[in-house]
Amino acid sequence: MKSSHFWRAIGKTAVVCLALTFTVGGVLAADAKKPLYQIDFEKEDVGQEPLDFLILDGAFTVAQEQGNRVLILPGAPLESFGLLFGPTERDGVEVRARIFSSRKRRLFPSFGVGLNGVSGYRFLCSPNKAEIELKKGDEVKKAIPLKWKTDTWTQFRLQVVKVKDGQWKVRGKLWEQGTKEPEKWQIEIEETEEPLHGKAAIWGTPYSGKTIKYDDLKVVAVGGK
Repeated sequence: MKSSHFWRAIGKTAVVCLALTFTVGGVLAADAKKPLYQIDFEKEDVGQEPLDFLILDGAFTVAQEQGNRVLILPGAPLESFGLLFGPTERDGVEVRARIFSSRKRRLFPSFGVGLNGVSGYRFLCSPNKAEIELKKGDEVKKAIPLKWKTDTWTQFRLQVVKVKDGQWKVRGKLWEQGTKEPEKWQIEIEETEEPLHGKAAIWGTPYSGKTIKYDDLKVVAVGGK
């Protein structure tokens, strides 16, 4: 083999190896960003509850609506309901979901997401109080004013991250689907008490007598800041 042919062959081999390296690296990077849990209900049976949910209370069922399957919480009875899903984690996680509901005259629902199990954090859209609330169990840790539009999907993000030993941050944001996501966290608190190990959650109280719909539930790993 002539010297020029030899080095040309070596160059092609190096390019192929480099391309494979980037491809494998890209796959690994994509896998690293894969959600810990996600469900959009498209593969779930209509009229049934997803088998991998732990329903605490409430007649949650999958329904078909305009070519899309969603999880439905009936508009009655007028009590608080919830369910748990995803992996059991303490921190370094974020739960995401989109939720739809409606008012009825001056009656409004309350709904949202949670982390760290039943007694953990709840991030609620509470138009009945005209507030966005962050609770730990039943205790309100922080609340801010809310402007909510009925008959819309609301996007939720809630995360619990460890900042350093003995310090955690809990923060959340919500916004109307189709509008720009807020750049900053709307609610953020610092905690020195270690969070509980627990699953993510969705919550709902149909005060208006209208159904509450849930879709695109997701749990992802996040880093601390």
